[in-house]
Amino acid sequence: MRDTPRVEQVRSFLLRYPPFSALRPDELDRVVRSIEIAFFPAGEVILRQAGEPATHLHVVRTGAVELLDGGRLVDLLGEGELFGHPSLLSGLGPIFDVRAHEDTICYLIPREEAERLLARPAGLAYLTASLERRARRMAEAEQAGAGEPRLRPVGELVRRAPVVVPPTATVREAADLMARERISSVLVGDGRPEAILTDRDLRARVVAAGLDPGTPVASVASRPLISVEEGEPVEEVLLRMLEHGIHHLAVVGRDGAVRGVVTDTDLLGLERVDAFAVRTAIERARGRDEVVAEARRIPEVVSALVDSDVDPVHVGRVVSLLVDACTRRLVELAEADLGDPPGPYAWLALGSQARREQALLTDQDHALAYRAEAAPPEEAERYFAELAARVVSGLEAAGVPRCRGGVMASEPAWRRTDEGWRRELRRWVDEPGLEGRVFASIALDYRRVAGSLDVEADFDAEIRRGARVPGFVRRVGQAAVELRPPTGFFRDLVVDAMGRREPRLDVKHLGIVPVTNLARAHAVAAGVARNDTLGRLRAARAAGRLSGEAASALEEAFRLLWQVRLDHQVLRARAGERPDDLVDPGALGPITRRALKQAFREIVRAQAALANLLGLRAW
Repeated sequence: MRDTPRVEQVRSFLLRYPPFSALRPDELDRVVRSIEIAFFPAGEVILRQAGEPATHLHVVRTGAVELLDGGRLVDLLGEGELFGHPSLLSGLGPIFDVRAHEDTICYLIPREEAERLLARPAGLAYLTASLERRARRMAEAEQAGAGEPRLRPVGELVRRAPVVVPPTATVREAADLMARERISSVLVGDGRPEAILTDRDLRARVVAAGLDPGTPVASVASRPLISVEEGEPVEEVLLRMLEHGIHHLAVVGRDGAVRGVVTDTDLLGLERVDAFAVRTAIERARGRDEVVAEARRIPEVVSALVDSDVDPVHVGRVVSLLVDACTRRLVELAEADLGDPPGPYAWLALGSQARREQALLTDQDHALAYRAEAAPPEEAERYFAELAARVVSGLEAAGVPRCRGGVMASEPAWRRTDEGWRRELRRWVDEPGLEGRVFASIALDYRRVAGSLDVEADFDAEIRRGARVPGFVRRVGQAAVELRPPTGFFRDLVVDAMGRREPRLDVKHLGIVPVTNLARAHAVAAGVARNDTLGRLRAARAAGRLSGEAASALEEAFRLLWQVRLDHQVLRARAGERPDDLVDPGALGPITRRALKQAFREIVRAQAALANLLGLRAW
């Protein structure tokens, strides 16, 4: 969007920066009269690498822009800095992608005036200095390993000390401060900050709600204040933001003091920002069809993450977070059509979604717990049966097929009152049987995705009790040792544990699932109520059930298997084929094959150790 500037404002601004500060008054006036104003929202690509040549010299008025070389952040330009001149003067495509780091306003100087300006001594001096500076920054970035921006400590991205207001400050005072400091948030608290007020809070909780500007910030700020330690890698921080659905995080030092705030736009050098856009679009979808359309973009997100060499386990978390967003929005839309629910409820993700370990090939595993408070039990059951049916069909349309085993909230067995769940959980722990086996392999992985009813505490309590029920621990352990990985490869065939040769490696069921089952068994035996596989392995190590060497070996195997799985699924998706888990050994390089063979050995070794520990029959 472009506009005509106010002459005096532009003049006073340009006089503060070279090369404009060296111009005579008449020369400066000529430049000022030629200028247009352009606004670029955060994330917009202003100039594209090797694309159309620049037509204007750009001056950053407010905000910041990134220079990206093949997606790698080379430089960050702020107020008064210029860009576009190499392309403008040479007539060639830009040598970098130029992208708005945050909402940015630029002054645009047309080619004729820009050439005149940069041909003057002051302009030539500026060009020389800026090119030297950029070359220096690129060299520093290479030496510092900035080619992997995902692994940089987030503390390096903190650009200023935190701005804090007391809880008694008014909304008007906070908004004025944010405008003066050109920031999108302030921290709230006396002494140590305990909340944050963002521009989104102002729009949603003040303007939209029609509140008085004299309202204390404490009543509209977001709490609790979510923070990360300054040493955490950017990759982890992005996942934290995506998980909580937030755009600001406080960064704390080793002493616990807040050093500053980072935003999602501070992390735009990563492709994963696409996941934020898809999640936001899902959350704002006005109907089922829009949810489905946005969910169909998930393969694009996964493909970009895999291309960026993002940790494969983190990719699985991103997919699950997006499926969570679809589920919540479909639940909200169902509620809007059906009316207020007859009581509190909880939509529970089970299996891989609960563990946040989903790939492009996944299916639905979920349950529903409810309490009938405002209607007879029969009416409540009909309401939640219809709600579940709508969510299940919506997820299916979005590309998440129904569970072939029927582990879905649309099935009566997986839709109960909270009291019914308490009775069923106790029975499953105490009594073996088919349902108990399903519980041991799927429902032991649970997480509330939507609803206000806290039934997770009941599941947690049963796991802690189950650790004291020998039969239950043995059943979960038996499931962990039954599925044996292959022994390796012969030419382009997979050699299974019985010596048979198969043309394809089922990387999920013969590799990933055994590690998942081992982690679950150790967690149950230790009474640890958590879901993710790597977290369970680390908890088992802390509890003394796994040695450090064994836990590390299983973690490495898990990551390798996930990488092979995702690489395979992305290739199939790009070829227009349905993703699956059946990998052709001939498509794997020799190093990967050797690494997989070692991973299989480590899994078998861990299975044998668990069988010996619990007195189980293995194979």
